[in-house]
Amino acid sequence: MDIGKNIKRIREAKKLSQKEVIAAIDMGAAQYSRIEGGKTEPSISTLERIAKALGVKLSELFASEEDLQDINSQDAIVMEKVKLIAFIKQTKLQGIL
Repeated sequence: MDIGKNIKRIREAKKLSQKEVIAAIDMGAAQYSRIEGGKTEPSISTLERIAKALGVKLSELFASEEDLQDINSQDAIVMEKVKLIAFIKQTKLQGIL
């Protein structure tokens, strides 16, 4: 298992740039790039910061590719529900006005 590849897959699935993650975890670009590239093994504290920045549990950084697809599907489902709720609220407000 290559944790760097998992981090990159999750980051890309969430449509985050490396710059956004780097800013959130206060890390140098070169160091973060080495982590995603599999050239260095991050510490647990670094992995915790990355997981938090990506909005996932630490254990999800170690998930298989199939598990990551499930995570992405769940994110999509949640976003659809949020959009639906916003639409319903707006429709109700328009009905009141």
